[in-house]
Amino acid sequence: MKARPAVAAILTATLAGCSSWWPFGSGSTERPRWPSDASVYKCDAGKEFAVRYLDGGKSAMVMITDRDFRLDQVVTASGGRYSNGRTTLHTTGPEAFIEEGGQTLFANCKSTRG
Repeated sequence: MKARPAVAAILTATLAGCSSWWPFGSGSTERPRWPSDASVYKCDAGKEFAVRYLDGGKSAMVMITDRDFRLDQVVTASGGRYSNGRTTLHTTGPEAFIEEGGQTLFANCKSTRG
């Protein structure tokens, strides 16, 4: 019976350490770790997101700190535009912004790599 508190303490410490591998933490203010093949954008208000372009640029997997989602390419006169009907990623060269439901969520974003 005396082993239970020790086992519980070890298990708790082990599980607490596991949250550091998760790229978005668990309510943590720790900076996300984006995939190495993603384009990372830094935006106004200290926000950032990452994008992995799929199928030769026909779609984009957008990763933000609390969710990720796929957007499909939309034909546009210039730059890139990806949307799912509610959320839209606009890119022009190294610049981008994301709109959702008519509101800009990420503004004045610049690519840092990729």
